[in-house]
Amino acid sequence: MFKNLTSPKFFAVMNFLLKPVYKVYEKWLWLQIKNGPIPKHVAIIPDGNRRWAKSLGLDPKVGHLYGYERMKEVVSWCLDLGIKTLTVYALSIDNLRKRSKDEIGHLFNLISEGLKALLKYDIIVKKKVKVKVIGRKEILPKRIREIAEEIERKTRNFNERHLYIAIGYGGREEIVDAVKSLVKDVIEGKIKPNEIDEEILSKYMYTSDLPNPEPDLIIRTSGEERLSGFLLWQSAYSELYFCDVHWPSFRKIDFWRAIRSYQRRERRFGA
Repeated sequence: MFKNLTSPKFFAVMNFLLKPVYKVYEKWLWLQIKNGPIPKHVAIIPDGNRRWAKSLGLDPKVGHLYGYERMKEVVSWCLDLGIKTLTVYALSIDNLRKRSKDEIGHLFNLISEGLKALLKYDIIVKKKVKVKVIGRKEILPKRIREIAEEIERKTRNFNERHLYIAIGYGGREEIVDAVKSLVKDVIEGKIKPNEIDEEILSKYMYTSDLPNPEPDLIIRTSGEERLSGFLLWQSAYSELYFCDVHWPSFRKIDFWRAIRSYQRRERRFGA
């Protein structure tokens, strides 16, 4: 019936046939997690867009588009579950250096459209979500900086939930920027050198204004088991969950499995 078992048509048919099974499994997972502890801060590395597209014989750009659509769903899942803070790794500095100009241009267009859509996303206002873009924003196109500033301005009075979007971000670069700002304040006499400790330095990180700046749970898709420079300072005691599925195929059951895994762990802040 299907000559190519990796074709989009094959996957569409299989998803249709398995949909009732997924619904039953989804309900079973919900019964397991609904009364357990919910992480206050979840961070996501949505990896595998290009590999997902290539596995289906599609242009890698299509993978980014499907990945963007998936992210909109996941934001809703997090808010519905009561997660207070979500940080998303949208575009790293390394990607800006290594990807082709054509692909970067496509990503910038998607990010621009995504931020515009957030301005009109009813759930942002309904759930009172403060939105902030973190990273070296000065290296981003002017249009993205302007949209980011607009959505930050319009949501600045919301404090119940937070959505942080890392664009042009690198964990090492964040620490370097924090140290530069701290040194500047030391030179200006605002801080004494002997006062510097972890708590002081934390106040100079991009996430310093969050009520829960350190993620309880970090999820990475596509089977890669590394952080790739994501929230290096903040992730010292984060629980890590690695999922084999590529980001565009990430389902609610995959998300709830991650939550279940988090609930089953005994968190230890130390050795």
